[in-house]
Amino acid sequence: MAYWVKIKYERQHYIVNLDRISAFASSPNGRITFWLPDSSIPIIVMQQSSPEDYQKIQDYIQAIVEDSLLGCWIRLFYDRREYFINLNRIGSFCYTTNGKLTFWIPDSSVPIILTKQNDPESYSKIKGFILQKTGEILP
Repeated sequence: MAYWVKIKYERQHYIVNLDRISAFASSPNGRITFWLPDSSIPIIVMQQSSPEDYQKIQDYIQAIVEDSLLGCWIRLFYDRREYFINLNRIGSFCYTTNGKLTFWIPDSSVPIILTKQNDPESYSKIKGFILQKTGEILP
């Protein structure tokens, strides 16, 4: 079921189906970034300048985190941001022999590069997701 919201950003109004968003990035300074589907346009919603829109998105993120049926969403901390990423929307993963696991957030050019040392929990969850979805085992 679609979850449509109206958001004002840079003097324009967007009507966005949040169910089509692949990832949200939350910064400690009260801003949430997401990328419009099928484009690379980032939308940045700030708590101070747009509290109602910010709350709509926060409520949506809270709902997907709490909903156990949406086990494809992962929460991870990367590059001083908290990310909520729908792994089902990731189109490729790259694993290097030195243990780096890289994927790119859809609709953006943002790479996420994880190692077992920098985030063992997320690293393990993503490897488990890859095994479950593809049958491929990463070392």
